[in-house]
Amino acid sequence: LGVTQAAVAQQVRGLEAQLGVSLFERHSKGLQFTAAGRSYHTQVQSAFNALREATDTLRPEDAKVLISVTPTFASKWLIPSLPDFTTTHPNIDLRIVATERVSSFHSDGIDLAVRQGNPPFGAAIEAHLLFRQDIVAVAAPSPWEHETYPLSRDALHDMRKIHDTHRLWPRFLDLLSIEDCGGRGLQLSQTALSIDAAIAGQGAALASRFLVQKDIEAGNLVQVVPEVLRGEGDFYLLLRRDAGNRPAVISVVDWLLQFAETN
Repeated sequence: LGVTQAAVAQQVRGLEAQLGVSLFERHSKGLQFTAAGRSYHTQVQSAFNALREATDTLRPEDAKVLISVTPTFASKWLIPSLPDFTTTHPNIDLRIVATERVSSFHSDGIDLAVRQGNPPFGAAIEAHLLFRQDIVAVAAPSPWEHETYPLSRDALHDMRKIHDTHRLWPRFLDLLSIEDCGGRGLQLSQTALSIDAAIAGQGAALASRFLVQKDIEAGNLVQVVPEVLRGEGDFYLLLRRDAGNRPAVISVVDWLLQFAETN
């Protein structure tokens, strides 16, 4: 507090007078909490910790970077890529906020965001293309030897479809001149869940190629037809134009751009 011991003692006496409760027992060797003082201290300490955490979230720190991403981007690309980041930048504390809500650089205190859309994103925002929105159809490898990929149009028409909130199957089927199955199939709220359902053998899902590439390489998924649907919005890395004075933020930006290009 930058004050003398006597001044602290005076503040304590003033607090006790205001509360009408003795917070300390005074002994020749010092102070000891009363039962009321111990209880009060526990609750006040919790409140101060909450204030400290809120302040730390808003205050820029050289080694802390807060990035806002969608849950699907977090689970299917960013988190599996983190081992490379922690090896390359062990001194940077990368904190991930996974939300569908559009975060605010100001009120939410974020440093970076990854969002799907089309530029411009605002005069104060710098945008870097991370991934094109190239949609592919994927499913678990067939357990039957006689069924091979790519599927015929009839086989894809008959296959169970896994839908998410983007509802891209009508456009994808139209691309292949296949009659729309009318939305029948499994309905899920997130693309990440539809990918997991496809891996579990529940049908065919649609997703950006970069989100399923690792599962395709690992043999968990196969691209069931070669056609690719061009999405309406690509994935961009967003940051404030004045972020250049934060070396840790620039390091994360450089890593994301380089790792996205090679993976």
